[in-house]
Amino acid sequence: MKQSEYLRYDATALADLVRRGEMTSREVCEAAVERATHVNGTLNAICYPQFSEALGQEFPEQSVFSGVPLLLKDLAQEQAGHPCTYGSRGLVKNIAPQDSEFVRRARKGGLVFLGRTATPEFGLKAVTESALWGPSRNPWDTGLTPGGSSGGSAAAVAAGIVPMAGANDGGGSIRIPAAYNGLFGLKPSRGRISSGPFVGEAWTGASTDHVVSRTVRDSAAMLDVLGGPASGDPFQIPAPAGKYADLMQQSPGTLKIGVFTSSPYDTAVAPDCVAAVESTARILENLGHQVEYARPEFDGMALARCYLGLYFGEVSALMARAREQFGAADDDFELDTRLIGMLGNTMPLPDYVRRRQQWNDFARALGAFFEGYDLYLCPTTGQLPARIGELETPAHLKLTARLMLTLKAGKLLHRTGQVDQMAMESLARTPFTQLANLTGTPAMSVPMHWTAAGLPVGVQLGGRHGDEARMLQLAAQLEEANPWFGHYEKLETAFDD
Repeated sequence: MKQSEYLRYDATALADLVRRGEMTSREVCEAAVERATHVNGTLNAICYPQFSEALGQEFPEQSVFSGVPLLLKDLAQEQAGHPCTYGSRGLVKNIAPQDSEFVRRARKGGLVFLGRTATPEFGLKAVTESALWGPSRNPWDTGLTPGGSSGGSAAAVAAGIVPMAGANDGGGSIRIPAAYNGLFGLKPSRGRISSGPFVGEAWTGASTDHVVSRTVRDSAAMLDVLGGPASGDPFQIPAPAGKYADLMQQSPGTLKIGVFTSSPYDTAVAPDCVAAVESTARILENLGHQVEYARPEFDGMALARCYLGLYFGEVSALMARAREQFGAADDDFELDTRLIGMLGNTMPLPDYVRRRQQWNDFARALGAFFEGYDLYLCPTTGQLPARIGELETPAHLKLTARLMLTLKAGKLLHRTGQVDQMAMESLARTPFTQLANLTGTPAMSVPMHWTAAGLPVGVQLGGRHGDEARMLQLAAQLEEANPWFGHYEKLETAFDD
């Protein structure tokens, strides 16, 4: 299969070719390996290749994605016998004893694993620039970040290495890279996809797995493959009325959609991000939907604090696990990670619990909004992608961070309010995505706009808990009204010498 032919198909179409005998899985995988060999040296998207293994991997022949190659994210999505580093030198010895539920179901769905994609350390940033793997780059402009934390996956899909790749989202890590790379990215509802068997709820329910993809139908079919409870899961949510791959082809009906473009944290929003929302609103009106300015009413600063509290606790716990299980030392973690870990270790437990309880306030506010609206529409990100290295901690702040660590000044940082400043600095470029994580509701980024310079800009649509079917139906409408697959042709020869 020629590379140029391979790039014309999404995962659904490739699987159909294999099932009908017009192409073998090995030929498809060879095309994927050829593409990876051609572009990964520039993009640094794949951190752990499994090319030889993929060419010989068996799969159920009449499965949903018969023999289609998939890249796994190197954060969770554990694969038996292979390392899962979470982008950290502290976890390079973390060899999975068994497949995660994500990998088990993907394997049953016929997918062939081509390797693992780079992520920032512990998935903590909206850029993919770990000390372990180095920076991953955006295929639309290799001087820019592909976002994070599923940046390696998004870069690989946009560049055509695979038609979709594993991703997960604890604060926007599916939707932000989707927006920056011109992809479709759905974060499902809490409980829709099992996080088992290694955890009950990832990030106490804020995070979930899925994929980034080039087409809505691939994400819908992958939700069919991955969805549903596993034995021992903490709870179950209602199953869909049918297969998402079928449901997405139905009309969503006439929807009432609330639109807003201002940041919930009162941070700046780029004109292109606003323009993307406004142009999408016009398309939605032309499709017959009712669109008006409205937004959920909640305390943005409180949400930021709650999200950062989660950050602190998860990082300190994962660092402790790396030390206990694998003998990791302080120098095995990046400076920013160590600082966040110290803040987790010094945050009073009652404060953490109160912040976790406050997630209820945001869920109730969003519930009140959905009493009058079916969905909300807003920017996916507040800014266009940063340049590689632009968000690196400045030298003087690194010095301050080292001093704070030496002095073990975590309690002082909590008392002086500097944590609030950290919250704003870390979330200013991506202020729109965390609401869906803390409330456990589904949200998706749809590639609806391109800048004058040719950069993709995503818009975010969010819905009620469990309402993935209607969201996929609307995404399919938007894909038909404003097709984006043709834009990927610009990247076919972008990496030629």
